[in-house]
Amino acid sequence: MAKLVPRFLKDISGATAIEYGLIAAGISVAIIAVVNGLGTQLNAKFGTISSQLH
Repeated sequence: MAKLVPRFLKDISGATAIEYGLIAAGISVAIIAVVNGLGTQLNAKFGTISSQLH
C-alpha cells in the first residue's frame, strides 16, 4: 500500500484524459453554437423566400 500511493500520485494519465475531455466538450459547444446560429439565419432566409413566392 505504501508503494501504491506515490505511484498513483505520479500517474498523470487520468488528468490528461480529463483535459482532452474538457477540450472536446468546449469544441462541441462551439460547433453547436455556430450551427444553431446558421440554422436561425437559414430559417429566416427561407421564410423570406417563401413569402415572396406566395
